[in-house]
Amino acid sequence: MLRRLGSLCARSLGARGGARPAAGLRHLGRSPRRRASDAPRNQPPSSEVVARPVGVCSMMRLPLQASPQGLDAAFIGVPLDIGTSNRPGARFGPRRIREESVMLRTTNPSTGALPFQSLSVADLGDVNVNLYNLQDSCRLIREAYQKIVAAGCIPLTLGGDHTITYPILQAMAKKHGPVGLLHVDAHTDTADKALGEKVYHGTPFRRCVDEGLLDCKRVVQIGIRGSAMTLDPYRYSWSQGFRLVLAEDCWMKSLVPLMGEVRQQMGGKPVYISFDIDGLDPAYAPGTGTPEIAGLTPSQALEIIRGCQGLNVVGCDLVEVSPPYDPSGNTALLAANLLFEMLCVLPKVTVV
Repeated sequence: MLRRLGSLCARSLGARGGARPAAGLRHLGRSPRRRASDAPRNQPPSSEVVARPVGVCSMMRLPLQASPQGLDAAFIGVPLDIGTSNRPGARFGPRRIREESVMLRTTNPSTGALPFQSLSVADLGDVNVNLYNLQDSCRLIREAYQKIVAAGCIPLTLGGDHTITYPILQAMAKKHGPVGLLHVDAHTDTADKALGEKVYHGTPFRRCVDEGLLDCKRVVQIGIRGSAMTLDPYRYSWSQGFRLVLAEDCWMKSLVPLMGEVRQQMGGKPVYISFDIDGLDPAYAPGTGTPEIAGLTPSQALEIIRGCQGLNVVGCDLVEVSPPYDPSGNTALLAANLLFEMLCVLPKVTVV
């Protein structure tokens, strides 16, 4: 029976020995280097050939691979939530997103994107974080991502709380220099500290500015809203030159014109996409740690991500999915779809 399943998967995937057994990220960089263009391309299996509940739980049921070598892009989980300020559970986000991703297919008829015909893609498993030490977890994430980007692989990250974007951007800046940032969120995440700590999910972009990881004139934050402790909660972002698009400025309108302006602002330089699921209204995405009412809609989220087509996107993340607050699985399903949309706008993806 297992041999039969393997035969069906191989036929559906079109794989010719390109996948390797899953081993997390412990062995990154040990495989011999090869060019991604020479590697056989993986395809998620069709539900017409392999039933959706069948197989190992990976993103889109892609092969699990131990090394980024030979990959153009990869999904990676970072199951961390010890930087969360209130409702925990984002450590379970990567697993739940993978479970819901079984509904995704290989092409994007709405945009004409053919990611799996253009790129070699796999699931690299999870970073082995330290759930008892946030600073050490940041080190482990940074070191893992340095190896991924050094291999020429674009990471698409399943979070995890928003703390994880800080060490990921450390790795990005080491290769690309200061990057532009498209940040979708209910919050600016530019606090300086809380309870005496300077690293948690409310501070990642403050720390990134401190370390020169961001090209501040190319930072756009969309969906910002909610109550605050002062009447001027956005002073820091504005003082750094960030463009803030408040949620109320998005109500009842298409964001296609906005994204035309964002593309001009970003130009051809490297851009990182960081999408906090709480940027969406909790009516659509209740399973998150810090929900705020009156947020973006799923269609606006698609307009934002699809509006990144043509940009030099060097990495993406989708963070703050908390399955304990998502009994229907709708938040994780939405997250899985947004990650697929991010894959579809990566450079070199064929669009017909």
